[in-house]
This record gives sequence, C-alpha cells and structure tokens, in this order.
Amino acid sequence: MPRIETPTPENVPADSKPTLDMFTKNIGFTPNMMATFATSPIAFNAWAVLFGSLSKALDVKTRDSIGLAVSEVNGCNYCLTVHSYTAQHMAKLPADEIILARKGHSSDPMRDAAVQFARKVIQTRGHVSDADFAAVRGAGYTDANIIEIVALVAMYSLTNLINNVSDPKKDFPPVALAGTI
Repeated sequence: MPRIETPTPENVPADSKPTLDMFTKNIGFTPNMMATFATSPIAFNAWAVLFGSLSKALDVKTRDSIGLAVSEVNGCNYCLTVHSYTAQHMAKLPADEIILARKGHSSDPMRDAAVQFARKVIQTRGHVSDADFAAVRGAGYTDANIIEIVALVAMYSLTNLINNVSDPKKDFPPVALAGTI
C-alpha cells in the first residue's frame, strides 16, 4: 500500500501540473510514480529537467539498460517494471537483453561496458577502480560519456529512492521474462 498518497489530477500542486501534464501527454497516462513525485514541485520539476537533458545522452537502449541495472541494485520493483516495459516497447530490447541488463550486462560489447560501469558506480557509490574506468574508456566511451553514465545512475537512483520510500501502486503492465533474474 502506498506510503505517500498519490494525488488525484485535481489535487496535483499547480507548480507541478504543467510538467505532469506533459509527461501524461507523452506517455498516454499518468504514472502513479510521477503523480506521487509531483507532490513536491521543487523535486519533481528538477528531476524533469534532468530527465529531459539526459534523454539526449547515449542511445535509448543503453539508457534503458542502465536504468534496469541501477534499479536492480537499488531493489526498486516499480522502476524495474517501468524500465522493463520501456526497454521492450520503446528501446525494442528483447527479453534476454532485459534480463542481462538487470544483471549488469548486455550482449552488445559497447553497451555491456556502459552497463557494467553503471552497476559498479552504484555498487561502490562512485568509488570505481582504475580498471573499471579503463574498461569503459577502452570500450570507446569519452570522458563526457562517462559523466553522462554517472548522471544517469544518479537520476535513476533518485527515482528508485522516491519509489522505494513512497511505494506507489504499480501501473505499468508486467513484462513476461523467461527465466529468473
């Protein structure tokens, strides 16, 4: 049961409403996570700006794979449902790639390096080893890309923490994944 009440459309703070309406229009419905997050216009609008900026970082498959890896480490079941759904339907990742991403890997060598690095960043709270850094750089990522990976880890961690604390009702359809994680 949600710990923070998800506001109805009429009860969303006025300063959050334009941003929430934009997401609702783009997604086709208002996710409970976003409506709950919108309870704080300051936090919600700040996240929305970060989300919009980082949607230009790397490619959608890599971003969704990082989201899956980070959400798995952070134990955010809501975000795992969301990222599994978006990875399958928007990034067009097959089920086996979704499972690999949750484990911190990918069958694509370059994406694998980014996802492994993202997982190391969240597991070590940024205290990655020189070998971890060399591996992501050796895969072809620039310093700017590495900073983008770290920023994506931080952004996904923020939503993981908001969802783990607030525990919104899951409203994305479950994705059928063969095998176990």
